[in-house]
Amino acid sequence: MSTEQIKAQASLAVEQLLDAANVKAGQILVVGCSSSEIAGGSIGHASAPEVANAVYEAISEACAARGLYLAAQCCEHLNRALIVERACAEQYDLCEVCVIPQPKAGGSFATAAWANMQEPCAVESIRAHAGMDIGGTLIGMHLRSVAVPVRISQSTIGQASVLCARTRPKFVGGSRAVYPDSDRR
Repeated sequence: MSTEQIKAQASLAVEQLLDAANVKAGQILVVGCSSSEIAGGSIGHASAPEVANAVYEAISEACAARGLYLAAQCCEHLNRALIVERACAEQYDLCEVCVIPQPKAGGSFATAAWANMQEPCAVESIRAHAGMDIGGTLIGMHLRSVAVPVRISQSTIGQASVLCARTRPKFVGGSRAVYPDSDRR
């Protein structure tokens, strides 16, 4: 599969997620991406920087168009740290860590984020408003407390499965409480 086809699939997937998640400007989308899985390999064993760059380009364009922050999750070798714009880290008071991702230590997607963001920095953790897991990268630890699955028609990018989630506030108050209709989904 060509990188243009992969970019088109990633673009469709992220647009479907962002439409369903109802994220607002200034919020965070966390993405974990295995370029190995997209290319048909096994996660962590066949890094494909050109694939990661195509996916990063598609997702970052969609985030920029909606005024969202993108958080690129690193692999387990960097304890799933995240690459974000410094402005995001400052706005959300995130704990910065000292590392620069590489394809074999951080992953190709996080490496692409580092290379292409205006002022990238690595942070230890995040509480994102929506997320996309491409290839089984386990992003759940970086979502807000109540994650809700989002079904999209573009369920794969290349050979990798795509799982998406949005978040919502917790329901509190019990049987007498009243909740806004927009959060009942």
